[in-house]
Amino acid sequence: MTDLSTFIASLPKVELHVHHVGSALPRIVAELAARHEGRTPVPADPDALASYFEFRDFAHFIEVYLSVVDLIRDPEDVWILTHEVARELARQQVRYAELTITPYSHVRRGIPAPAFCEAIEDARKRALADFGIELRWCFDIPGEAGLPAAEETLRIALDERPDGLVSFGLGGPEIGVPRPQFRQYFDQARAAGLRSVPHAGETTGPQTVWDALNELGAERIGHGISAAQDPQLLAYLAERQIGMEICPTSNVRTRAVATLDEHPLPLLVEAGLLVTINSDDPPMFGTTLNDEYAVAARLLGVGAEGLAGLARNAVTASFLDAAGQQRILAEIDAYLATAG
Repeated sequence: MTDLSTFIASLPKVELHVHHVGSALPRIVAELAARHEGRTPVPADPDALASYFEFRDFAHFIEVYLSVVDLIRDPEDVWILTHEVARELARQQVRYAELTITPYSHVRRGIPAPAFCEAIEDARKRALADFGIELRWCFDIPGEAGLPAAEETLRIALDERPDGLVSFGLGGPEIGVPRPQFRQYFDQARAAGLRSVPHAGETTGPQTVWDALNELGAERIGHGISAAQDPQLLAYLAERQIGMEICPTSNVRTRAVATLDEHPLPLLVEAGLLVTINSDDPPMFGTTLNDEYAVAARLLGVGAEGLAGLARNAVTASFLDAAGQQRILAEIDAYLATAG
């Protein structure tokens, strides 16, 4: 098979860095906006969303993102969103995904934490039955909301502890939101068995990645692209094979990187890091996971074997159990043997 896009379309995949609300398809966002017309700046016309999702910078992206979050008003909205995200991921041959969810944002808008968790759990079970995809959750702190949000996110995670919850994260802006202040919350989450997956080094320098590692016990890094600026950090990440959740188009759309051709992905791969390819907030950035694999193929100059290697990396870096990892790895190998 010489057509890489066709190869990518059917390649079994794992998605490790994709946001719950940020994955809402334009159709779903428009339907929710129509329900709240007059009380939201979000357009109710799917065609108008493309221009609404043009971001001046990372701060503007957060502003727009939160306006979409505000459309999720009740548990039914949560269920529909989660089920539709699973449908779209499964369409791209994603077998397993760790979805980043920010319960604080929904609970403070009036959805009780137990009802919120019940909705995502029911949707997770239905997604497995309907689409054959396994979903897991990363509950993340919205960094812009500060320590009260960290406290509440930890409380929801530990008190509700939905079956699909595997990790604890930190999202939102990095500038003005130092990682060390969240240490106690990550310590408690890790003590309870949750894995540490904070964002770091997207719009700030390598020190933010060091802080995520040393202060928050990061086992994977969300983005982490500024690691390319620090040879010592690259060596550390490569030696320990800490998973890097790389989202190329996202980094360009939020102005973290000027152009795709300037993206440090090749440097990270060349340094031997455990690089995974992800979509972040795909409809908002006009991309899909399949598109991101195509971007990676171009930037890295790889074909089917290289793309299968990236897919294997995501499996290895995931928090799926060993049997589940082996099952997907075998599927990737079998697909490469017949279609590569």
